[in-house]
Amino acid sequence: MKTVNNKNHDRFLAEQIEYYRARSNEYDEWFFRQGRYDHGLELNKSWFGEIETLRRAVNSFKPSGEILELACGTGIWTQFLVQYADEITAVDASPEVINVNRARTKSPKVQYIEADLFNWQPDKKYDVVFFAFWLSHVPPERFASFWSSVEKALKPQGRVFFIDSRFEQTSTARNHILENPRDTVIKRRLNDGREFNIVKVFYENKELEDKLRDAGWKIKVENTPQYFLYGYGGGIKTV
Repeated sequence: MKTVNNKNHDRFLAEQIEYYRARSNEYDEWFFRQGRYDHGLELNKSWFGEIETLRRAVNSFKPSGEILELACGTGIWTQFLVQYADEITAVDASPEVINVNRARTKSPKVQYIEADLFNWQPDKKYDVVFFAFWLSHVPPERFASFWSSVEKALKPQGRVFFIDSRFEQTSTARNHILENPRDTVIKRRLNDGREFNIVKVFYENKELEDKLRDAGWKIKVENTPQYFLYGYGGGIKTV
């Protein structure tokens, strides 16, 4: 799908929420390489090996204290973070995925908030802000304001960790086509055939690290060999 200009991105954000609400019961198929996302033994092995790299990176980061998880989704990472956190505030726009998250995590440490992240502001500050597979859904023209909201959510010595997807055809469903890494809106299809247009901005590690540095952040961005990138660092700006 062709790139749209900045002024048109906002009209896709409501459709993006609708898509993830409708996808709540099949989202995990993507993560666990099931159904349309099964690309065969060799590629699945690479995928899960790189997931382990992400988990080791989070282990090394040692998230602790009060954690804010943005776009918490079905709880795959919430469940992982619970072992480190004193408490987690998990925010998502979809009540359906929050229900899946709650059933999976089953932890009194987690407080859930249903909110559109583009219109929500936290009422407290956190030791860690964590988000997985969310930054790529932030329109380019909202990049600065999003990171400003992250800064406002952090305690003075707070830290950030995020994970996202690289541009890789075998990361997505077999009936999805990734045409151009510079496109910022793509078409996604559900198992029942319904189609949605969503914001999807692909970054490479050096590009994103430079972009964050220019915005005043000290964040190191790394990538796994094929599928993922991840960033981590202090929430204190360099300026």
